[in-house]
Amino acid sequence: MGISRDSRHKHYKTGGRSNVSIKKRKYEMGRPATLCKMGAKRVRTVRCRGGNKKYRALRLDTGNYAWGSENVTKKVRILDVVYNASSNELVRTKTLLKNTIIQIDAQPFKQWYLKKFGTDLSKKGKKGEKKVEEKEEEEKKSRHVIFKQKARASKQKLDPVLEEQFQSGRLLACIASRPGQCGRCDGYILEGEELVFYKRKLEKKKKA
Repeated sequence: MGISRDSRHKHYKTGGRSNVSIKKRKYEMGRPATLCKMGAKRVRTVRCRGGNKKYRALRLDTGNYAWGSENVTKKVRILDVVYNASSNELVRTKTLLKNTIIQIDAQPFKQWYLKKFGTDLSKKGKKGEKKVEEKEEEEKKSRHVIFKQKARASKQKLDPVLEEQFQSGRLLACIASRPGQCGRCDGYILEGEELVFYKRKLEKKKKA
């Protein structure tokens, strides 16, 4: 018995059953779910109706993640699956699905931030940090670049919760693409109220 997406087998609202006079049709066909796991990239092509193609990701370990407030996207490593609203089983098996909350490597974004604002996000102390930066800048950068970075940094305000994550080297992100359909695991970094919401969820999960 194949997987069918028809509604002929369903009961009426009143509970009655309908007479089924036709067989299953090819256009009602469904396929078994292929849950994408973490690992070295493995994608399979599926031929669909009309000669179209779907890309089934069986294993993925990288993706393009956007930092919305800074308008920048980087290709980063996926480190861990931490939360899924559907089931904790999907977290335990490290399954990558749309809207799953994951941890990604913060390094590419740190490098970008350092280049644009001249601030190293991995360091905590602010006073000592500036001195170290100034020494580096004197060696490598022109005065024009240094002033440009300082002007940008003066207008820049980073969310303290996000800054804390940068220091740990892991950022919370949400998957926005569908790995089983397009073969990619892209998404965005959690910020603002959304980040606070999921942080609270994770803390509650730890206590339980």
